[in-house]
Amino acid sequence: MKVAVILPAAGLGTRMGKGSAEKAGTSRKQFMLLEGSPILMHTVRKFAASPRVSEIVVALRAEDLEWASGMLAAEFPADRVRVVEGGDSRQQSVQNALRSLRPDTDLVAVHDAVRPFIDLEIMHAVFDEAAATGAAIVAVPAVDTVKQVTRGTDHVKVRSTLPREKLVMAQTPQVFRYEIIQKAFQSAMLDGFTGTDESSLVERLDIEVSVVPGSDRNIKITKPGDMHLARLFFQEEIEAAKH
Repeated sequence: MKVAVILPAAGLGTRMGKGSAEKAGTSRKQFMLLEGSPILMHTVRKFAASPRVSEIVVALRAEDLEWASGMLAAEFPADRVRVVEGGDSRQQSVQNALRSLRPDTDLVAVHDAVRPFIDLEIMHAVFDEAAATGAAIVAVPAVDTVKQVTRGTDHVKVRSTLPREKLVMAQTPQVFRYEIIQKAFQSAMLDGFTGTDESSLVERLDIEVSVVPGSDRNIKITKPGDMHLARLFFQEEIEAAKH
């Protein structure tokens, strides 16, 4: 099956903070350096290592297209990794990338550009599940107690405690058959619906989405403190590769 991977990387990274930039001179998390390479490059390498991935499409801001495409081209063949212009939102960036895919694509996987620690076993498991069922995401069980609240002008009040055994914390990749994700994005655009992830768009079509167990290591780097954990995980991967 032909699997296309979309990496939305056009975000501004506002949660990372202006004071947290490393050598790259930017606070945009996808370009921050992790042991000498931008986080985005580490993520691309993980998917490029899978023989099941046909192409990787990176959605970038217009001002990043030229230099980022040069950086990617120095390491990956153009027919395997390419760039497209993203949008002002994640949803628009993914939609732009979707429009650029070949019509003979079988599966589309969308993955956060700042989750560089996805492993091949989980990646292939979610590919297999999506191929069998049409839609699958990676997720981990909720370990903290989750409260539903209402927010007023001065106070936040608890309204209920959600049953933890029925909750999962969504990660990526989120993988769908090509025709399903195309239909989901078209429907969302017609209805003016904005989702928090790709699965939420597919769920609107009354399509069941399967859950594949993820990993606590599959972190999304969004805050300055996440970089400390990322460096630890990276060193552990280096040591594991030696053995």
